[in-house]
Amino acid sequence: MAGPHGRVSSMEHTASCRERPTSTCLTDVYRCFQTGSCPSHSAAEAADEIFSMILPGGDGRCAPAGYCHGNRSELTYISLTLVEKIISSLTSRSLPPLVALYCADIERVLFQDMDLMSQLVCQFHAEDQIISHLAAKSVSAWVFYHLLKSGTVSPVWEQMCVQTFHNSAPGPELDACLWSLTEVLKRLLKGAHQEILWKLLAVLDSSLSVLCSEFIREESREAAQCWMELTHSRLSGTTFCLLLDLLEVLTASSSIRGADGCLKSQRLTHIHSSALLTTISGSSQYFVKKRVLLLLKKAVLQKAGEDWALGEARLPGPKHDCFNSDMSVLSRSVLTAVAADWLQSVQVESASFFGGTRQIGANEGQKPDCVMLSGVSLLLLKSMELHIQTAGGTAGVDSATEVYGYLQSLCGFLKKNRVELMEVAHPCCWVSLLFGEQDDDMMEALKALLSIFLHHRLSGLDESSELEAACASGCNPHCHFLLLLRSISFDHSILLDFLISTETCFLEYFVLYLKYLRADWQGFTAACGKVSVSDCQLSLQKSLPDSGAGDMFALTSKGQPGQVGFSPCVQPKDTPVEMISMAAGSRLVGYSSSDESEPENMDCQDESGTSVCENSRFSALDGKQKISGAPVMKQQFESSHPPVLPSPSNSALERTPAGSSSLTEHTSCPDAAPLSGQVTCATSVRAVLCLSQLREVVTRLQTKNLFPYNPSSLIKLLEQVQNCFQQSHLSH
Repeated sequence: MAGPHGRVSSMEHTASCRERPTSTCLTDVYRCFQTGSCPSHSAAEAADEIFSMILPGGDGRCAPAGYCHGNRSELTYISLTLVEKIISSLTSRSLPPLVALYCADIERVLFQDMDLMSQLVCQFHAEDQIISHLAAKSVSAWVFYHLLKSGTVSPVWEQMCVQTFHNSAPGPELDACLWSLTEVLKRLLKGAHQEILWKLLAVLDSSLSVLCSEFIREESREAAQCWMELTHSRLSGTTFCLLLDLLEVLTASSSIRGADGCLKSQRLTHIHSSALLTTISGSSQYFVKKRVLLLLKKAVLQKAGEDWALGEARLPGPKHDCFNSDMSVLSRSVLTAVAADWLQSVQVESASFFGGTRQIGANEGQKPDCVMLSGVSLLLLKSMELHIQTAGGTAGVDSATEVYGYLQSLCGFLKKNRVELMEVAHPCCWVSLLFGEQDDDMMEALKALLSIFLHHRLSGLDESSELEAACASGCNPHCHFLLLLRSISFDHSILLDFLISTETCFLEYFVLYLKYLRADWQGFTAACGKVSVSDCQLSLQKSLPDSGAGDMFALTSKGQPGQVGFSPCVQPKDTPVEMISMAAGSRLVGYSSSDESEPENMDCQDESGTSVCENSRFSALDGKQKISGAPVMKQQFESSHPPVLPSPSNSALERTPAGSSSLTEHTSCPDAAPLSGQVTCATSVRAVLCLSQLREVVTRLQTKNLFPYNPSSLIKLLEQVQNCFQQSHLSH
């Protein structure tokens, strides 16, 4: 009887061992983190078992009872994870005092008495990729902990990274080193440890430069050959993406607050920008091309690290000495590549979905990868803007023909890859169609296009034809602003949200555009007609999210692009004042308040766009929290009295012209054709109403000290725009 029972017991034990590796000591240590109490095993016992499980080909001298050799890998995973957890907990100081002392004893025994670091870096080249990665995580946690504790770099880890980077051979060892260094740098950036970061980069600066020179060749032929060789390697794509992650961290580290100077390794993205552009158009894997493009896009937008940086790492600091030259190199590389037909060689695949990508059927229509399209577009636009800025605003740096040639090349690239852009009547609609779902990218594109237009407008273009040329190239700033307002249903509350947000450059763009608008009201009026009679409204309604409230002045197509009808909301007989009343009575969001703001002094100097925005992003986040809180919003913005156009008591919209019996009988739109004139008037009235409501809300918030920065100059600009509208209608 003993025999059968013994065999059954043996079989059950083997099955249980295969299903779940057990270790009383490791389990005991894990439970101490959950309960906050010290385990029964001593720190020396725990360290000894952890070390034996991590040791490559370990002797199992501390193997637990019932240990199965087939489960050694699982126990190694557990031990490596436990090491990382112990070190991270010591770094964050999140443990109770007694448990913290216990973990500190384990850390001391492992890394000082047993020299665990040497064993961990040996696991970088383990065939089991899980072990290699977990070893890299444990090493990164301890290197960061040791840097904060002693201010010195682990010599074992430093030597491993330097040797591996100089070797530059793709494989698990290089991947582990790249990931480990990236993780340590990220932690230093998040914690704003500038001095320690500088010390670490100085140690690895030379080896990092060698690594990038090997992977990203400057000469196009060598780059192509290098990529052909790497493409055959199964791990090449992973290795290169890890290198791109490291380049982003290095780029972000060059702009942290308080950076003193800049090392070559921090400038590698800009230095190798030409070669990186070659990889986008080369024979590399598609996901690698996309990652390269996104890196260059973040570099040109100065947003490297925005996805993970926290605290002071996100705040813009003083620029290093090579910043302007680096940005100039990047912008010139992009413009040179575009002039050499780089856009024609950029591959755009079908849009991705959950599960990967798939081939598009013949009857499905084209669904391109909008990440690639918008990335390429923004990279070119910002490069053009940077080229203008780094040239010091010198007129004639590039001829208008050359600049519009870049835009025409971009337009051809977009039409080639996106069918909808070929169907719109107004070329300026491409910005809304392409960036409609990405507010931050849209604002960057609008600001870049406005800067480009203003620079070459001041460079001597004929004023009578400049707006026509701008529309033909899709860069009329008036059209872009009107299409932006239309996409948000002329809702001033959304503009307010943009103004107090730190996530877009809307404030810079808005101030720059308002200054241009007050100087070119006639062009704005003409743009109202162009946007209104185009057939792009239907395309925008399909591509942009509906606000839910509908468009009061929505236009419906009558079959031809030039034929436009009115929705029932607007009749040709309606005057500007009547349309203002209709729009004000059906606002999407009601703002306060029954209490009128006290008059305040609005006399301020006309500042530049950057002056108006100075320090706004430092205080906007706190201000937004004040404004967006539910109690504050309810108190400040709920009201049953819809505002009308806020204006002085002698407003042109409140006065009756001489000889007129009433305002509503004699106010008319300035356009000649009755139908198109009413359409233009409806658009301009809605736009001015939106801006006037915005001014009223910003003024009220400023009066109550709820606005996150000083908006006095912005309010003054909005008043001047309103005056332009009033004077325009009085003159007609």
